[in-house]
Order: sequence, then C-alpha cells, then structure tokens
Amino acid sequence: MDSSVGMFIAVPAAVLGAAGFGLATAAQQRATKEVEVTPTLSPRLLVELFGRPMWLLGLVATVVALVLQLVALAFGPIAVVQPLLVTGVAFAAGFSALMARRRPDVVILLGALCCAAGLSAFLLLARPIPGAAHENLDLSDGLPLGIALAALVVGCLVYAAVVSHPSRVLALALATGVLYGVTAGLMKVVTGQLQVGWTEPFSHMALYVVCVIGPLGFLLSQNTFQQGKLISPAVAVITSVDPVVAVLIGVGWLGEQLDTSPAELAGECIAAVVVIAGIVLITARGTHLLHRLEAMEAVGARPAGPAPG
Repeated sequence: MDSSVGMFIAVPAAVLGAAGFGLATAAQQRATKEVEVTPTLSPRLLVELFGRPMWLLGLVATVVALVLQLVALAFGPIAVVQPLLVTGVAFAAGFSALMARRRPDVVILLGALCCAAGLSAFLLLARPIPGAAHENLDLSDGLPLGIALAALVVGCLVYAAVVSHPSRVLALALATGVLYGVTAGLMKVVTGQLQVGWTEPFSHMALYVVCVIGPLGFLLSQNTFQQGKLISPAVAVITSVDPVVAVLIGVGWLGEQLDTSPAELAGECIAAVVVIAGIVLITARGTHLLHRLEAMEAVGARPAGPAPG
C-alpha cells in the first residue's frame, strides 16, 4: 500500500483512538471513586465496577480505542502513531472536566502538549527501523530487557505497597505504562502476523503474552485511577512510558534499530526532558487546583474554576 494512503488511515485512527482512551480514562476514573478501595491487582475491583454504567462506558471506549490503535499501527509507523496517542492526556483532562461540569485547565492541557511534543521528537529522532521479520518474536536475545522490565514493574508495586506518599500513584502509573508498552510492542507483532493470515497469530506466542499482560495492565490502571486524586499526572506517566517501552521492545525483541549518532542522542535527551517537564507541570498544577478545591469545599463554597487534573 502507498505510504500516503497508509498515513491517511493511520493518523485519523490514532487521533480517534486517543480520544477513545481519553474518554475511557475519565469515565473509569470517575467510576472507581464510587466503589470500595481494593488491594492492588485484586480482581474484586473489576467485579464491583462491572455494574457501573460509567465504567461500562469506559470499557466500550477502551475496546474501540484498542481497535483503532491496531488499525493505526497496521497502516502507520510507530513514530507517528504513538505521539498521536499521547494526546489522550489532553482528551482525558477535557472529558474529566466535562463530566465535572467545569472548564478544562489551560496549564494542564499545555503540559499534555509538552508530553506529546517531547515524545514526538524522541521517536522521530530515534527513527526505529523495522526488523527483517517483525511478525516473529524471539525472547532469547532480549531476556535482559524482559528481566529489567519485570523488575521495574515489581519494584513499582512494592514501592506503592509500602509507602503512603502520593508518589505511590505515579509508581502504579509507571508500572501500568510498562505493561501497556509491552502490550503495544507485541500488538505490532500481532498486526504483522494478521497480514500473513488470520490464523497466523494463533501459532505464535505473542498473542498469548498479550492476553496475559494486557488484562494485568488494564486492572492496574483501574487501581491507579482509584487510588489517585488526580487523573492527569497518572495518565501522562502511562501514555509517555507506554511508547518508550514499545520502542525498547522493538529493539530488544523484534530486531528494530535506532539512530544512535551523538547528535540524535543529544536530541533524544532534550526530548525526554521536555516530556518530564510536561509531567511535572501537570502534577504541580493539578495539585494546586486540588488544594484550592479542597479549601473551597471546606468553607462550603461551590468551586467554579477549572477542574483539577
């Protein structure tokens, strides 16, 4: 297929997918506040949420967004698709404000755009080049990466379990982003297999790994939304970590190559700083708005300003 035709399909699919993820995030975060807090990764949370209309709306939006992400990844390069998906942070903030009947906060939206811009620059500078056969998955050469990612997830879960500081929610978001990134990287493999034949994915392990890692990441995201007071910082972490891990999966497991010249590495570092700055901006602004909201509620005033992120 001509590359321009592929982009004509991939870009709208990625933007609509980002909107779907944003709607799902806002709806699910709102629903998780309506049920009892459960231990991390406890399936009981999903059982209690299943009858909530708002959560079911989020579930449908998630499924639609995942399908759109698959379409986007099938027709467009990850360097274009993933940055567009990061705009889901802005969509989530917008939908969350709409549900709370408040206007979105401009500073939080600016932070979301910083994350998207920084990630776009990072991926465009890295320029991942597909491997010879990205429909095949061989973990033997990428075992160190797998161990490192598993250790990071476990470390985040342990940290969240033993501390009470608000940063524990960001640790849960980081672990969620890693699981989502692994899922996204393997979904690229599955889409490649589907182009060979509809039954091809069932003869390879990538699909089965996705069926385990994907639901775990989804459950952990619900824990993150429930245990955090702010939606935007957690979403920013998840959506920023997700594509970076997906790129690492491409390099470590799928034989993709990155441009590692000194100039590109310097640019990638600057882009990473921009992403981190966006997350810090979102977190600081969201915390400020939350404190202001709590102060107004303490004196019985109805807040009329922008919704906390």
